[in-house]
Amino acid sequence: MQPETKQKHYIPWVIVGLMDFVTVIGFDDIIYNFQNQGLVAVTSWVIMTIFYVIPYNLIVAHMGSTFAEHGGGITSWMRQTNGDTVGYFAAWFYWITGLPYVVDVANSVVISFGWIKNGNGNIQANLGNAWFGILTAVIFIVFIWLQHFFKNKSLEVMSTIGGGAMFVMTVLFVIMTFVGLAHGNPVATHPFHFSSFMPKNFWSLSFLSTFGLFVFAMNGSELAAPYTADMKHPAKDFPKALKMIAIMTMFLTLFGTFSLGVYFNAHHLPNDLKMNGSYYAFQAIGKQFGMGNGLMYLFAVVQGIYMLAQLAVILDASTRVFLSDVAKRFMPRQLTKKTADGLPINGYWLTTVLCALIMALGGMLPKINDIFNWLLNLNGIVSPFSTCFLFWSYIMVRRHADRFPKPDYTFIKSDKLGFIVGLWMLVVTFLLAVLGFFPTDANEKTFALMLTLNIVVPIGMVILGFMMPWIAKRQQTGNAFGKGLWWLFTVIMIVALVYLVTQGITTSLLPHAAAGLRYGSAAVVDVIVVGLILYMTHNGRKGLVAA
Repeated sequence: MQPETKQKHYIPWVIVGLMDFVTVIGFDDIIYNFQNQGLVAVTSWVIMTIFYVIPYNLIVAHMGSTFAEHGGGITSWMRQTNGDTVGYFAAWFYWITGLPYVVDVANSVVISFGWIKNGNGNIQANLGNAWFGILTAVIFIVFIWLQHFFKNKSLEVMSTIGGGAMFVMTVLFVIMTFVGLAHGNPVATHPFHFSSFMPKNFWSLSFLSTFGLFVFAMNGSELAAPYTADMKHPAKDFPKALKMIAIMTMFLTLFGTFSLGVYFNAHHLPNDLKMNGSYYAFQAIGKQFGMGNGLMYLFAVVQGIYMLAQLAVILDASTRVFLSDVAKRFMPRQLTKKTADGLPINGYWLTTVLCALIMALGGMLPKINDIFNWLLNLNGIVSPFSTCFLFWSYIMVRRHADRFPKPDYTFIKSDKLGFIVGLWMLVVTFLLAVLGFFPTDANEKTFALMLTLNIVVPIGMVILGFMMPWIAKRQQTGNAFGKGLWWLFTVIMIVALVYLVTQGITTSLLPHAAAGLRYGSAAVVDVIVVGLILYMTHNGRKGLVAA
């Protein structure tokens, strides 16, 4: 008698679409762009949906169908079309450009806890910059180091519950808005007619610089690519999931933005709308329907669960995928080290330090609202840049169609026309990323610092991307200098981190102290920390050199 074989469980394309949708667009994404453009964002969403979202999702569907057997998403597609070296850089930049979002998510967790505890969004008065940064650091460090205790299944359940609840809350907000209008409830925006939805100066730098955040809000559908291996007919079903995402995105963004115009005066928006707008919205609609702050507290709980789940999954998945997919010859051997449980422990260290550095740099800004807005705008720069790899790989597939498998789903049958559309998407995405360097939310006091940070952080990401294979090559060739490069890199990173954190804390605790005292305190702490690191790793460094 033949032993029974366990039948493989396949994920339906509808479920894949829903799982991916919660990573593509959310209620906060609608809020961010509403503050930048007001009701004009409705028109921008229409333009971006037709000329960007639809082709974007169909390009992802084409690539997923072409490389249905490869589950690495952009990384795999770049390696298949351009080789391992370009594939490494795609993997590196796609991974590291996600770190500002990780910090942003951790910040959002702290803010949601603040609303649950205090019932308001005045986190500046309740915490201040230093404690806000410390609590953010504690949240993502605890999650990254306790990751193996949660296991993937519990994280998936938590993410599904939080993500599903977030989608339901957003749809509920839209439905309640139209119910309120049907009962004659007032509209906050005046005038509320056709001209309010049209841009006054489309070609202004301040307006065009906001579109990078639209790309950040709508990209990410390629994150569903790893699930193609779990679909019964991936080449046919994956495109269906992507089309569903495009339709849901269009519905939610258009009606969601319209609904916000009902509860907020689009011509006079709160300065902290990006940070607290979601809570203000549910607070307003709850009071209008006689529910007090009940809906706001419900949203705050949902937001906290959703963000915690997102944080845990993003930290673990991005680190594992990056370090497992990239050829080992491009990475220092310390980063490829794994524990008995298969966790890339030093990769977690690198993720932790880089996230903390980004957070510490943000701590140089005067207020928490400035930090939150800067991180969002930074995502509007680095996220579109990483998305350029997707369109580059698509261009290569259409240019050399004879080299690759013929997909079951084809976006545009003509290779020449497909090439032109791919080139259009690449150029537009690149230009929007460049325009994003302009600090939209800055005032006279923060403009120079935000602009500097917008330039320095992406350049630092590029430099780190080139440093890794440089260190790895010298380790592999037995170069004596190369043996100590990793430790030099580690010490520099920790010195920079400790210095920025210490300066941020002393600035908050001693706001009126002389600059010399603050810088001196940071320098003293740096010396102590570096001394402890050198002492604690003395034997470890000997072992590595001998290896």
